[in-house]
Amino acid sequence: MNDIQKTILEPVSISGKGLHTGANVTMTFLPASENHGFKFKRIDIEGQPILDADLSLVTDTSRGTVLQLGDIRISTIEHTMAALIASDLDNVLIELDGPEAPIMDGSSIKIMNALKKAGLKNQEAPREYFEIKEKITYTDTEKGIEIIALPDDDFRLNVLISFDSVVLGNQFASLDNITDFEKEIAPCRTFVFVRELEMLLQHNLVKGGDLDNAIVIMDKKMKQEDLNRIASLFNQDNIDADKIGILNNLDLHFNNEPARHKLLDVIGDLALVGKRIKGRIIATRPGHHANTEFGKLIMKEICKEEQKNKIPQYDPKAKPLFDIYDIKKMLPHRYPFLLIDKIIEKRDNYIVGVKNITFNEPFFQGHFPEEPVMPGVLLIEAMAQCGGIYVLSNHPDKKFGTYFMKMDNIKFRKKVIPGDTVIFKLELLGEVRRGVAHMKGYAYVGNSLVAEGEFMAQIVEIK
Repeated sequence: MNDIQKTILEPVSISGKGLHTGANVTMTFLPASENHGFKFKRIDIEGQPILDADLSLVTDTSRGTVLQLGDIRISTIEHTMAALIASDLDNVLIELDGPEAPIMDGSSIKIMNALKKAGLKNQEAPREYFEIKEKITYTDTEKGIEIIALPDDDFRLNVLISFDSVVLGNQFASLDNITDFEKEIAPCRTFVFVRELEMLLQHNLVKGGDLDNAIVIMDKKMKQEDLNRIASLFNQDNIDADKIGILNNLDLHFNNEPARHKLLDVIGDLALVGKRIKGRIIATRPGHHANTEFGKLIMKEICKEEQKNKIPQYDPKAKPLFDIYDIKKMLPHRYPFLLIDKIIEKRDNYIVGVKNITFNEPFFQGHFPEEPVMPGVLLIEAMAQCGGIYVLSNHPDKKFGTYFMKMDNIKFRKKVIPGDTVIFKLELLGEVRRGVAHMKGYAYVGNSLVAEGEFMAQIVEIK
């Protein structure tokens, strides 16, 4: 895996029908700047809204993966996402003049060919990876689905599919190196059973489906009249009710092409976590819903990892930046309301402070005598005092007071009790203007986030 981000050298377009909407769509890939990621732009809608390729925007996985923001939808993106990842790309803007990515032949190969034509451009920013360090598991016992992520030094996948079908039973596929995707996985087409087609049409789906963009499987005998009706809906000749097997008389690229296509879908859906994965994915009976639910578990681990990286490091033996005497010169608070003991770090956009909690804190007399817990409101007050020191330390010759104007998104995660050392980190969310500071605060005990919130305060000089 290369460790720098990449985009494409020049724009490139493909056109085709959307599998479910039947709409004729042109999809254009455009170069994008570093850290842009993958984004979809609906150029057929006023304002040309942009949707991030992000799991948080997935609203439907019934027969494909759908992104939605408000009323704006972009459907069937999984083949495109898989092609982008396998093409070693990080930053691309994808413009569409319709509601669904074109299905092409039901695989990713034509998308990959287009991206190869556009060429690669190296960028300077490093590529971000999420490394699987511990086993992550998603299960749906009712449907027999299990997806597991295990530690590995690369991105590898094993996929097992199982159907109650005389034509398509159990199949296995694997990919040990993403560079083999183009040859081994990209040409593998989506598949559907004939018995599913009428139901899909009744649900306003597969309006763009035909025998050229999917492997159509006939595994159970049906009444001739039912088959004739389905054929007419797809503008096809009548289907022979006695035929069992692959309906459209095509040659499979691989004996296990359906399993390989499911592996393709797993890659495409997991691309929505926003980071490259280093780990082995073992998926049994995967589908878009399971893939995206599993992706959400990975995103939780990514958030935990990012949160750990944000936790300030505290050395009790190190000399503080500001001790209690310095703090008293800046803050007007006094016993029992001075809630910051020292400041250990201050940078251009953040400050880190410390509060040692003892049983002698006056609030423990009533909160609560038998189970002493630091009041959440005082955690918030301590955060605000820490943020106030950030601002006031820039004006050492003047006296200021800080007053809350607004508090948002306050969350309490764990109790703070006697013996804890609370580390406060306050990050500036914008420039201090007209005496108003807007900050995001975090409170940690050890490696645990115990509280967080956003604050807006007015800074007033005390005459």
